[in-house]
Amino acid sequence: MPDPAEDDDDLVGKIGRVTVPIPAGGPGEVMLPVRGGTEAYAAWSDEQIPKHRQIVVVEERSPRSVTVTPLPESIFP
Repeated sequence: MPDPAEDDDDLVGKIGRVTVPIPAGGPGEVMLPVRGGTEAYAAWSDEQIPKHRQIVVVEERSPRSVTVTPLPESIFP
């Protein structure tokens, strides 16, 4: 039987922050909010994303890696 708590850990749509710059085609690293804390994930993107930039997860590639896109800077100054 699936654990309902696992559904809370769906990463798609989560907002995080880049901790290791992501080159076009990746990988870099992001920190994402999960299970009441934050965890590091390998991250890929179609475009370069600098360190400290906020991102949103668009795809889970594996249990420890994600595809992300940068959030527009005007959303979170």
